[in-house]
Amino acid sequence: MSGFDPVEPIVSEIKAVLGHSPDFICRKVVIQGLSHVYCMYLTTITDSSVIDELIVKPIKETSLQDNQSFKDSVSLLRASIPVPEKKQIASKDDPVKNILEGNCVIWDPSSQTLLVYCTAKNDYRSITEPSSEAVIRGPREGFLEDIESNVGLIRKRLKSSNLIFEEFSIGSATKTTIYMTYLANVADDAIVKEFRSRISAVQTDSILESAYMEEWIQDKTFSPFPQVLSTERPDAVAAKLIEGQVAVLTQGTPMVLVGPLTFFQMFSSPEDYYQRADIATLLRWLRMFSFLLAIFTPALYVAIVSFHQELLPTPLLINLAAQREEVPFPAIVEALIMIITFEILREAGLRMPRIAGQAISIVGALVIGQAAVEAGLVSAAMVIVVSLTAISNFISPLYSFGIAQRIIQFAFMLLSGVMGLFGLMCGVFFLLVHLVSIRSFGVKYMTPLAPVIVSDWKDTLVRIPHNWMKRPTGSLRTKKGRR
Repeated sequence: MSGFDPVEPIVSEIKAVLGHSPDFICRKVVIQGLSHVYCMYLTTITDSSVIDELIVKPIKETSLQDNQSFKDSVSLLRASIPVPEKKQIASKDDPVKNILEGNCVIWDPSSQTLLVYCTAKNDYRSITEPSSEAVIRGPREGFLEDIESNVGLIRKRLKSSNLIFEEFSIGSATKTTIYMTYLANVADDAIVKEFRSRISAVQTDSILESAYMEEWIQDKTFSPFPQVLSTERPDAVAAKLIEGQVAVLTQGTPMVLVGPLTFFQMFSSPEDYYQRADIATLLRWLRMFSFLLAIFTPALYVAIVSFHQELLPTPLLINLAAQREEVPFPAIVEALIMIITFEILREAGLRMPRIAGQAISIVGALVIGQAAVEAGLVSAAMVIVVSLTAISNFISPLYSFGIAQRIIQFAFMLLSGVMGLFGLMCGVFFLLVHLVSIRSFGVKYMTPLAPVIVSDWKDTLVRIPHNWMKRPTGSLRTKKGRR
């Protein structure tokens, strides 16, 4: 039913703005007593059964003559319709915006009033465990694509009146709903203001995922290191809010952005706080060691084999020389062949169907590695180095940080292949300079080591027991208090 009364110009304008879309419905509903209203909505994104049973039917059964106590028809409509009213609007632009959001807009010609009712479909998946952030101990809940459900998951954990949500609508085409949330009694006002100004300054056609927002609000565009945390775990977001950080929720994606982010926070996992302090500290040291292993192992191997053989013990040097006797490529080319091959297998495993993907990545790596050694294209030692490096990359709790490790690994390996250990030391120097130059919403990336803030070391290299822990007042400039 798409017909409408041509005498109502506002209905004609809305239909014209929507391009006479076939899913646009405008229903003329007559109220007993010779009055009528128009119900406008899009069938593809609204719950038609709610509109039929809870909006249209009550309006038809309402009589102006039997309800003389109401001053006007608007009051009568509000009393008759059991659906929660979203708001009353007056602007000509608002009806189209609300219709595109899945709401039902009612136009009352007698009072020249537009009413909006929430009738959007809730076709979202159920709450499940995040596939990218598996845990052994801890909550199994993950965010959804519905921003309202995500707000509920956060409020369920933080029952505080200081939990503030600020709403933004970003994107001239998508009109994506963005929520910025923080604890007003904990978060630093300067950081909150910086987040608010950056979100408000976003000028784009579309925001389809939180990655769009991440690129707009981050400090350094050309840096491999993430400057905001991306997570789909409500418990992780709640913990970061308690520490004084700010979260950004985006409609249509389960990934929530949290900042400011510092370098050492990328070695901690939410699961660290569900384990004993000594176990969590050991796991954190293991992640840091794996980071060093991932970025330095291929580079050191290439540098030593190519330029600094005198650093190796004689038996090991003879063994490596015997392995490389039939290899036709220099060490740097050999390393590039193996690492690029492994990256191809990794991406193929991710993009292939889930059942076939795991088999292809594991079997492919074993078969290709063994065949390459037997064919004399690479040495067995190089296969061990690349395998150890690849496994170390997977230990990072943050996926984007793992990608940064791989980029640094390639850069260090190329420098070592050209200039040996001197090139590797140059790479380390430039890496440290880059890290200390990064800011995340005004917070220095290498805090609390650069600058040195001893009071915040309790949750950096180690994780002290909860009863000794306080908020990082130095790193994030939060208000003082116990976590």
